[in-house]
This record gives sequence, C-alpha cells and structure tokens, in this order.
Amino acid sequence: MTRTTNARIAGFTFLAYIAAGITSMILFGQATGAEGIAAKLAGIAQHKTGVGVVILLDLVQCFSALVLAVTLYAITREQDPDLAMLGMICRVGEGLLGATGIPSTLALVWLATATGADAPDTGAAHALGAYLLQGSVAFTATFFAVGSTIFSYLLLRGRMIPIPLAWLGVVASVLLVVALPLQVAGFLHGRLISLEWLPMLAFEVPLALWLLIKGVAAPGRTQSV
Repeated sequence: MTRTTNARIAGFTFLAYIAAGITSMILFGQATGAEGIAAKLAGIAQHKTGVGVVILLDLVQCFSALVLAVTLYAITREQDPDLAMLGMICRVGEGLLGATGIPSTLALVWLATATGADAPDTGAAHALGAYLLQGSVAFTATFFAVGSTIFSYLLLRGRMIPIPLAWLGVVASVLLVVALPLQVAGFLHGRLISLEWLPMLAFEVPLALWLLIKGVAAPGRTQSV
C-alpha cells in the first residue's frame, strides 16, 4: 500500500479505537458501577446485552491495535527500521494482551447469570468475581505507551506531521510510560488514572484527522530533532 493509503487507514483506525474504547468503558461502568461484588455481579446480569457489546468493542480495539501496528510501521520504517519494528511489536503485544482479557469478561457474564447446579456457591462466586473484576488495563496499556512513544518520536524526527502535534505525542506517550507502570504496581490511584490519558486524547484525535485529511510527509532522513 502507498504511504497515503496507510496514513488514511491509520487515521480511521485511531478514531475507531478511541470510539470503541470510550464506549466500552461507559457500558462496562454502567454494568459494574454498584458497590460490592454481589451488586456488581447483579449489575452484569441486568446489563448482559450491554456487556456483550463491550466484548465486541474489545475485539474492535484488539484488531485496531494490530492495524495501527502495521500501518504506523509502514509509515515510519524509512526513518528508522529498527525502532519502527520495535514500535510495531509493542502495538502487536498490546492487541494480543488485550484479547486475553475477553475470556475474563465472558467468565464474569457466566458467573453473574449461572443458575441451578451450574452456579457456584455464594462465597466462591464472590471470590472469583473479585478476582476477575480486579483486572486492570494498565499492564496492556504500557505496551501501547511504549509503542506510541516510538512512533511519535519517529514522526517527529522525520517531520512527517506538524512538529507541535508530534511533540505533543511524544510528551503524552512518555507520560504514560512513566505513569502506567506506577499504576500497575499500585502507586497511582484515583482521579490521576483518568487525568493521565487526557494529553494522549488531545494528541490522537487531531492526529487521526490529520492522517485522514493530509496524510504524512515523506520522512526527512538527515534532519535532527
């Protein structure tokens, strides 16, 4: 595919990824927003259709990560093939790790709706539910952050997109590279977890529109940042 085609596919995929991610988060939050494991499981049972939509949206996100891995690699490999390969591997890892969370969501649906002889006793159900619900996207997102840092740097170094936008991408990505491992380790809590994503959102939406409308410039091999 041409650079223009790859850029447009990447731009569309960025928007699809963001829309799927935000919608999935809202729907799952509606199902599990109550306090206590029993209430959360009851909410999942009541919102079974919504949780099913969440599973489909999670699949969209997984494949979006794979598409972005390939298209961003194709766009940036002329600038530095080794770094571009590392970025692609990180984004592929993001997609594959994201897919491993889908069975946990399916298990939650089964746990919340199982009846009769198939249903575990209350204590076991609550223990299993607590385990499944504690899953965090921060681990998977760390691979996203590293891949995003690499691709943003290559876009900046090659002057392929506007320099201020590329710098925003580098800064937003590095912020996540620092914050997400702290979140995984339990050192980052509360509102900061949401705020850490705002710079990335401010980068990816304009980037997606730029790629769709303008595409990318040919990389500047000899230019330095």
